[in-house]
Amino acid sequence: MSTPRLLAGLAARLRRASLWQRLALLLFPALLAVTGIELWMTRHDALAAANAAYDRSLLGALKSIDANISTASGGLSVELPYTMFEFFELTASGQVFFRVASSDGLVELGSADLPAPPAELAMGVPAFYDAVYFDEAVRLAAYRRDLDRAPAGSTGRSVLIQVGESTRSRQEFTARFVRSAALRDGLVLTMLILGTAIALAAALRPMSRLAREVQARRPDDLTRIAEADLPAEVRPLVVAVNQQMTRTQDLVAQQRQFLDDASHQLRTHLTTLQMQADYARREQDPAQVRVALDALGTEIGRATRSAQQLLALGRSDTVAVEPAEFDLAALLREVAVDLLPLARAKRIDLGIHSPAPEFLAVADRGLLREALSNLVANAIAYTPAEGTITLFAAGDAAGWSLNVEDNGPGLGDEERAALGQRFRRGARAGKGGFGLGLAIARSIAQRHRGELRLEAREAGTGLHAIIWWPRPAAT
Repeated sequence: MSTPRLLAGLAARLRRASLWQRLALLLFPALLAVTGIELWMTRHDALAAANAAYDRSLLGALKSIDANISTASGGLSVELPYTMFEFFELTASGQVFFRVASSDGLVELGSADLPAPPAELAMGVPAFYDAVYFDEAVRLAAYRRDLDRAPAGSTGRSVLIQVGESTRSRQEFTARFVRSAALRDGLVLTMLILGTAIALAAALRPMSRLAREVQARRPDDLTRIAEADLPAEVRPLVVAVNQQMTRTQDLVAQQRQFLDDASHQLRTHLTTLQMQADYARREQDPAQVRVALDALGTEIGRATRSAQQLLALGRSDTVAVEPAEFDLAALLREVAVDLLPLARAKRIDLGIHSPAPEFLAVADRGLLREALSNLVANAIAYTPAEGTITLFAAGDAAGWSLNVEDNGPGLGDEERAALGQRFRRGARAGKGGFGLGLAIARSIAQRHRGELRLEAREAGTGLHAIIWWPRPAAT
């Protein structure tokens, strides 16, 4: 299996694993790797120590042979230190080899086929090297020095001394040392794993207690989790969970209030419809029946509008915001064309103004169209006959805005601050409104990280409603 696939499989396993399994998968291989590196370093140090100790014995044998070399007889003679060789063989756990030869190779004593040094020797400086002799690994020491005179029959004025031994004893010493270190490290690793497991069990005990506490809660229990006696690493998670639970509590309370208000609004419409239907059934005069039916149709329209606004409000709170680039000028024209019949019915001058034929912005076009339509519908409802309503868009480096300005009665400062809440209507509101249009616009603006602002017109009476939202961070 290739390394990328192995890493991908390990990452997938980590994502599915529990905390204990993740710690095992991450910590144990690291401990094993550290132990392996420590054993390799121990073996390296043991081999270096063995070489240093055994090389001193080789050097002693080398100097003993050198001290017993003589040319006094005219030739080259060596009196071997047999007692030292016997002791040397015992420590080496094998055979010991030596060689003494003149520089021209004409005079040679000992094992003539000992491996030569791998490099030219410096005069008077011993050198150590490894080689193979008769299919056995050996360690050799070599030394070259000048002779007082050349031996008879030879022109060489220097002598090469070599002493070698089997490396079996060194290898056995190193193996024993490494086995001892491996047992020691294994014991230490076992103690580390057990200690880590005990420490983790103690450290995770508050997490287990927290899990039991959460599992024992009722489904509707959204109270905050106690942050006391929790590890510092877990406390931010609990704080975040508490914040989310607080937001959930607010959302649940808002939804309950919305359901209560919506059910009250719909019951009012249904009660009115029932009363009008009962009146129509009791009335004998056809003219009065027609009046009752007209009132019934009007109330059905109001109920339909109320249901549509309630659905739009619920959608604005829950639907995912999908920002995309679109033309604000085209959106203004589209909303104005859709609501133009309502404006004409009241002889209202409904116009649009755009700074450019194509004015691009980034937002969820469907949601903004719903918000703008509600603002314009509100303006038409509250602007008197033969009034004026203007739609326009604006933008700068901070964000964009959709604006609806009318010359109606306007609102006071306190009313502008209060409006935008659900089922809240202005003091001058007429019949048929439900206080949902501004709430829908405000909710959609907030979903875009923006706001709904209600301001007085700069000149004359009227209201200036603004939906503003910021530019995306990446833009």
